[in-house]
Amino acid sequence: MDMLTFVTEAMTPRDAYRLLVSSVVPRPIGWASTIGADGSVNLAPFSFFNAVGGPIPFVMISVSRRAGAIKDTLRNVQEVAEMVLNVVDEDLVQQMNITSGDWAYGDSEFERAGLAASPSVDVRPPRVTAAPVAMEVRVTQIVPVEETSYTMIIGRVVRFHVRRDLLRADGSIDPQRLRPVARLSGDEYARLGEVFTLPRPA
Repeated sequence: MDMLTFVTEAMTPRDAYRLLVSSVVPRPIGWASTIGADGSVNLAPFSFFNAVGGPIPFVMISVSRRAGAIKDTLRNVQEVAEMVLNVVDEDLVQQMNITSGDWAYGDSEFERAGLAASPSVDVRPPRVTAAPVAMEVRVTQIVPVEETSYTMIIGRVVRFHVRRDLLRADGSIDPQRLRPVARLSGDEYARLGEVFTLPRPA
């Protein structure tokens, strides 16, 4: 196999980032709704998003600074340690893309994208009404990632909202009904491809 080797310290940060985000694929999208102390609601997508623990469910997103400035999502969770992570499906991808814009603080991404918001039950930020799955999250840790402009936000899921037709009899979600959209790199996204079953060794 003909391989190339790259030493990250010898690369520009941009080149190393490109290799990272085009290698670690596909990445789920955490569409985070948050609220500031003044009541301003923000909605923004993050592809550095995943589950980080169980059986008590914990999730994380990682938020970068933009031109040195703190993004609204991080600012909000520092003020109100709660968020809702909405899952993006194929029907919501265009609206999700609109909310990724660099809008002014207090400018409603819900309104810009023509999205309805529904009140949460246990946290203050609203959820995206049309999201097939939404997780109400209480933030437990805000962790700056050393040597980067990123801050990891970790939280405990206190409530799931799941569209009824997605739920299987065993309590899991049917991925083919969910039709999630995943992030690749640049302007590239992915739909769910072939789903196959592979039992673990006994």
